[in-house]
Amino acid sequence: MNRTPDDPADRSIGAPGSASPGADFLQLNIGDAPTGGRSDWLVRQLRLAISDGRLPVGSKLPATRVLAADLRVSRGVVTEAYQRLTEDGQVVGRGRAGTIVVAAPLAAPAPVPADPPPPPPPTAPFLAPPGPDVFDALRTAPARIDLSPGVPDLAAFPRAAWLRAERAVLRDAPASDLGYGDPRGAPALRRAVVNWLARNRGIRADPDEVLIVAGTAQALGLIAQVLQRDVLRRDVLRRDVPQRDVPQRDVPQRDGISAIAVEDPGSLGARQHLRYWGLATPPVPVDDQGIRVDALRASGARAVMLTPAHQFPTGVVLGGRRRRELLHWAATEDGLIIEDDYDAEHRYDRPPVPALRALLAEHVCYAGSVSKLLAPALRVGWLLPPPRFLDAFVNAKRFADLGNAALPQYVLAGLMESGELERRLRLLRTRHRRRRDAMIAAIRTHLPGAVVHGAAAGLHLTLTFEGSTDMPRTDASSADVPHANISDTDLAAAALAAGVKVHPLSWHTQRPHPPGLVLGYASSPPAAITEGVSVVGEVLRRL
Repeated sequence: MNRTPDDPADRSIGAPGSASPGADFLQLNIGDAPTGGRSDWLVRQLRLAISDGRLPVGSKLPATRVLAADLRVSRGVVTEAYQRLTEDGQVVGRGRAGTIVVAAPLAAPAPVPADPPPPPPPTAPFLAPPGPDVFDALRTAPARIDLSPGVPDLAAFPRAAWLRAERAVLRDAPASDLGYGDPRGAPALRRAVVNWLARNRGIRADPDEVLIVAGTAQALGLIAQVLQRDVLRRDVLRRDVPQRDVPQRDVPQRDGISAIAVEDPGSLGARQHLRYWGLATPPVPVDDQGIRVDALRASGARAVMLTPAHQFPTGVVLGGRRRRELLHWAATEDGLIIEDDYDAEHRYDRPPVPALRALLAEHVCYAGSVSKLLAPALRVGWLLPPPRFLDAFVNAKRFADLGNAALPQYVLAGLMESGELERRLRLLRTRHRRRRDAMIAAIRTHLPGAVVHGAAAGLHLTLTFEGSTDMPRTDASSADVPHANISDTDLAAAALAAGVKVHPLSWHTQRPHPPGLVLGYASSPPAAITEGVSVVGEVLRRL
């Protein structure tokens, strides 16, 4: 928030006119020192700070001249205090490196509980139904090989290209670019996103229609907030009068949306985000053509979230006829489609299908990010709401965080406009194709009864242990499928105990479904993928 020049928080402790001189360092106030005993007082304060950890070993004390000026005492007061601490062996002077804390008094040992709680077992993420922190628990669980889905190759992050682009931004950006900006995001990145979507997803949009968000996770939060409010009301926040003074007749109300239908199987993480914001997530079945629109109609839902380009986790692509049925549902029922285009660019045997947003912008809220293309830690994504909802989404973003951090936006805009991102995408497609082929070959060898589902796309594949299925199979499928009655959470737990991370398919389902696993291949080299699948096969044979 902006502060006025008169904000007391901006006044220096030792500024002229303050009650007593002092220092920001340890909030020392020389007014607390007794007359004639200032060095003794300063020694006691510094020893106390070293003892209680405010000055840990390795920390640097202010220069004697600087601290004396802050406290408005003679430099000799501070020099004497530092000398006594040096004689005690607690600090040491290192020339231009300054005075450094090198030792702290021994503290009394903390009491040891009689029965310390045992550490959680390595299979803890699978011992109960998945809670809000289940992905955190799995992420931090130790394992030799990580076959978790949705994890890109973080070791391949283009550090050199990012550093070059960041240096260019810091060299060329005007000072105004570092101030509070448009809550929709930096104009340069919004223009770059529009150009990227036009080239790669067939979407035509104006930069003013784009919101830069902190990944798809924040996009879902904004969607939930906007849809649960009166999405068709007039935007009273844009008026110059207080909301309480706006006549009620000028603010037409309508019940908000309380549920968003989701694909089943479908992303557990997306469901968790929507439910956190108070939305129900009724399941709609997915078959070999994608989401079943007849079931969507029967659900009565006014909004649906789906992954049409590469469905998670089944990997199916929404078929042409099904796409037409879905768009017809949205147009005739005034329905809203939330299109999560999370890994549409990663296709290995055919061009990506056009985004639904390109066909019916009035009824499609489009979300994308660079989490799978670059790194999730960047927390950069984009949201294209339908035009009638744009103002409501801009306000939701404004009051969420005033907009994303500016510097990463300018850097990413540079990478997009320079063609660096396209070059990286071509590299990743080749690499991911090899890793996917390695995983399918390993499944054929070590899990010969498993059925592999989905198109040659994305960063993961799904396999099931069943006799028959409506989902498409790859050439690794087999008609003879044992282990149809196993628990996939037990299998995932046993694999983790053996050093391999996987997701049980049941995490991503709401209705009864055959057991299976969701395996990611983007972050591991082919040799590790082969070894990981081999371990899963060995574990399965022991169950």
